[in-house]
Amino acid sequence: MKENKVKLQEIDIGIPEADRKKIAEGLSALLADSYALYLMTHNFHWNVTGPQFNSLHNMFMIQYTEQWNALDTIAERIRSLGFPAPGTYKEFTKLASIQEVEGVPKATDMIRYLVMAQEATARTARKVFPIAEEANDQPTADILTQRIDVHQKTAWMLRSLLEE
Repeated sequence: MKENKVKLQEIDIGIPEADRKKIAEGLSALLADSYALYLMTHNFHWNVTGPQFNSLHNMFMIQYTEQWNALDTIAERIRSLGFPAPGTYKEFTKLASIQEVEGVPKATDMIRYLVMAQEATARTARKVFPIAEEANDQPTADILTQRIDVHQKTAWMLRSLLEE
């Protein structure tokens, strides 16, 4: 009996493989930072205490929910470029620029850590932008623009809580 094997079709979306690879590598770093930020925000949501408990608990929930939804968008873009998306803690730890926070910081320190993590994630997204732009990859550029906007705005809102 003859086997019918389906040959995998080459990707031909108008972006050369080498460029797709560079973009996917950059997006993988963004995915790792995004996951680290998600986990940090969710952790702080669970563990925040003090006079600002209610407002921070709710704010962190809105932020980690937004972040969770962004993970899929980034990972699916990597897949659509023809590369596997990183999906393990080991890979994320290797790729992320955001360091884990040990213990349970005070609420004000949680805010400071989140400002730094939001800004780091915006910087990571910004690094990929010229690569996507040079490859004429509008869908990736669109995702990056949206992510940079969200992270800058969230950093500003969190930073505002630190003013006296």
